[in-house]
Amino acid sequence: MMNVIQPNCRAQFAAEDIDFILSVLGHKIPTADCLIKLLADEGSRDLILDDDTLFHALLERRGCLRVSSRFYFYILVRHVFRRADIQDRAVADYVAEVLAAFSRTEKARCVVPGQTNPLDYLFEMLTALRTADDRTSFQIRVHIGNHSLFLAGVFPERIRSRAEARGFPDLKYYEGLGRANYRMASDHRLARRLAMEKVLNTLAERFETTRIALNDISDRLFSISEPSYSLEAMLANLKGNDEQP
Repeated sequence: MMNVIQPNCRAQFAAEDIDFILSVLGHKIPTADCLIKLLADEGSRDLILDDDTLFHALLERRGCLRVSSRFYFYILVRHVFRRADIQDRAVADYVAEVLAAFSRTEKARCVVPGQTNPLDYLFEMLTALRTADDRTSFQIRVHIGNHSLFLAGVFPERIRSRAEARGFPDLKYYEGLGRANYRMASDHRLARRLAMEKVLNTLAERFETTRIALNDISDRLFSISEPSYSLEAMLANLKGNDEQP
């Protein structure tokens, strides 16, 4: 099975997600049974998840949330992407899945067939591309795009400070690397087979816009007034179906 992230956030709901939606939208949706029926219909589901009340509730209650990371990241990503005029829900779903996966260390590592150790760094992935077969090249290029977007989207200030103080790659480097690898991956035959061509192409064409939109989420979650509020602390508060593959 190809080890490539798929946009599945909208197709997976934990019981805690249902409870959260009802606690926020209970005045519109009377019962859990009614909500489950609405979520089973793609059109109704997407309208419910687009309700801005859910977004604001996630921000207001973030210290005591009991929702899955997939639900959490989809609501946040979809909101900031709509503001950035990235309207395709599949793109928001995919990026939310990337954030949910990369928030767990083992999922952020690039596993290459035939290599004993996973690849943790971009230079290792770029080196692996030199000898990778066609299928593995696609997998690595998608991972490079995801890795670049995650770092530049969630940790822009860390990248800026390291670039200024120690000469490390800057945000433009990550944008260029992510854009190029998403573009090459989108042109691959496996992108068409996995129905990922459009998503990967959008991320290639609008990488900077996507990165800036994710910076908005990062700014909201890790504000200067809350220096101790880390990604790890936020994720520790999320409960639900995060351990599912």
